Amino acid sequence: MEENGLKYNIGTVKGITPENVWKYFAEISSVPRGSGNEEKISRYFENFAKSHNFWYKRDNSNNILIRKEASRGYENAPGVILQGHMDMVCEKTPESTHDFLKDPIKLLKDGEFIKADGTTLGGDDGIAAAMALAVLDDSSLCHPMIEVLLTTDEEVGMNGARNFDCSLLKGRRLINLDSEEEGEIIVSCAGGMRIEVSLPVERQKAPEGCVFKTVLISGLKGGHSGSDIHLQRASAIKLLGRVLKGIENICGLCDIFGGSKDNAIPREASAIIFIKPEYEGKIKEELSRFENIFANEYSKEEYGISVKLSDFNGAPEFVMSEKTFNKAVDMLNVMPYGVMTMSSKMPSLVESSVNIGVLRSFEDKITVVSAPRSSVISRRDVIEEQFKAISRILGAQIELRGKYPAWEYKENSPLRDVMVGTFKDLFNCEPKVNSIHAGLECGLFAGAVPEMDMASIGPDMSGVHTTEEKLSIPSVERTYRYLTEILKRLK
Repeated sequence: MEENGLKYNIGTVKGITPENVWKYFAEISSVPRGSGNEEKISRYFENFAKSHNFWYKRDNSNNILIRKEASRGYENAPGVILQGHMDMVCEKTPESTHDFLKDPIKLLKDGEFIKADGTTLGGDDGIAAAMALAVLDDSSLCHPMIEVLLTTDEEVGMNGARNFDCSLLKGRRLINLDSEEEGEIIVSCAGGMRIEVSLPVERQKAPEGCVFKTVLISGLKGGHSGSDIHLQRASAIKLLGRVLKGIENICGLCDIFGGSKDNAIPREASAIIFIKPEYEGKIKEELSRFENIFANEYSKEEYGISVKLSDFNGAPEFVMSEKTFNKAVDMLNVMPYGVMTMSSKMPSLVESSVNIGVLRSFEDKITVVSAPRSSVISRRDVIEEQFKAISRILGAQIELRGKYPAWEYKENSPLRDVMVGTFKDLFNCEPKVNSIHAGLECGLFAGAVPEMDMASIGPDMSGVHTTEEKLSIPSVERTYRYLTEILKRLK
């Protein structure tokens, strides 16, 4: 890990309790670990296991399983799995020069919160790994045999969990540490998939006498495509589709971009357009009009939505044909986004949704990657058919990948009962036993080991998958105390 970054991070969390949890969080934050770039962080966990003489298995997907034997008096108790993922979503502010492939996350203390300097924090799910290592490292704790499973590529389709050999697991009780609200015990979650639609692009010579401009939509809140989708925040990609529809008669299109992660609500989107010089004033008027429309429509959900025109430095030789431009605009405007259905069994729970996460144009195609979710498989299938129909109508190609199952609620869960009782005893109040619309790896483990008894907890986090991500210091302390007490009671 990068020495200067580690020293800085250790200094930032010095004196915060529980000290071991924050020490490990500082170390984990100092190792680059974006999805698909987990080899270094996986080796960090491997070295931890070696240094503590724990049994471990690191597989070809860089998942790691570490096993610690039961403490005295717990030898006959069934084992417990502590599970989280090691990768993080990599987002940064426009002015940040952070390189996620080599730079450590720079931790900052802000009152009772830990955040990052201009980037996502990676509390999702670095704090899970930190708490799990702290448990493994503490010889004073009372607990059954513990297995710590840390997976890769969770944020881009749960590929690590998908490829993990679950026959390695001895435990049949699993505590997932990937939740983001203290006092909530998650007992089921949505399933989902990724859908990529590719629209063929026809290009032609750029007309003479035109000028090139950039339309930029920015200033949106963004957020997690599962846990924040019910907040009705705007999608920069969808807004761009509306803006381009409004100006398609007075401009042409060169390229189009938006978002960076399929599981994050896009905060920015842009288009490189070409216009006759005399239309620049009209274009600016239209963009100003849309900016006012969006401010009115999203007055409660958003603030500071910006729709601006700027000069583009360059003169592309080829631009999209009018036919392609029209199809691209139609595609953006008809693609579903947001909440599709609410649960009839749990009225406050989103049942099905779609996030349009990434928009890109290339020389020969425009691609849009979406992330549908649903706790009801038939609803997910309906959304899939919608995308297939849109693709057929537009003459586009469609690719379906990364399907993961829902984690269904179990009526009988001894683990859940212990967790509920422990919470009431520690904090003198009832926890919320809930389902979430976001995806958790528990669905894959449930499919592989149907008898697995599972629940998910975690400390308070906000702004997950955005540069506003924050992790509550007091909540981490309480959640870790809660976790260790649960382990003590699982005899």
